[in-house]
Amino acid sequence: MSHEKIRSVIQSSIDVKFEIFRSDFILNQIETLANHCLQSLKSDGKIIFAGNGGSFADSQHLAAEFISRLQFDRAPLASVALGTNSSSTTAIGNDYGYDQIFVRELQAIGRTGDVYIPISTSGNSQNILTTIETAKSMKLHVVGLTGESGGKLKDLVECICVPSKRTERIQESHIMIGHIICCLVEDNFFLK
Repeated sequence: MSHEKIRSVIQSSIDVKFEIFRSDFILNQIETLANHCLQSLKSDGKIIFAGNGGSFADSQHLAAEFISRLQFDRAPLASVALGTNSSSTTAIGNDYGYDQIFVRELQAIGRTGDVYIPISTSGNSQNILTTIETAKSMKLHVVGLTGESGGKLKDLVECICVPSKRTERIQESHIMIGHIICCLVEDNFFLK
């Protein structure tokens, strides 16, 4: 083990975040998504997240920030991560197929005016891609979080594409972006 390797990993993370920091385009996307989340919550809507693997954990993490708190004690904000009910997920997977696990739940809980944030580092997760048509037909505002290429997801909806091909750098940045969105929403929902 060496400090050089540790520093290299940290620097790699800093470099990706600095690219985001320098990109007015990405900053505008983040600000716009935060505004959509704010307007949805002010209209009794909710923020819905979905993802697989590490992105599933990120979805739960970010939904928890809205429901619990991020910067200060305040009332909960409506948010949910799809797939967290393991009984529903396994039943849907068994009865309809793995590609449908998020679609069925989205149909059950999504309402016009909600914000849907699918998270996929590759942008190619089939069970995420299958939710997009449903989300659009339900008139949800959809913005994906993905990696540099955006994958197939970018062809279907607007995506905030983290400028990296490395899964761990993308996931670190997704959490940062989610925290920024929650921070902006908290400030504007409770402090203004």
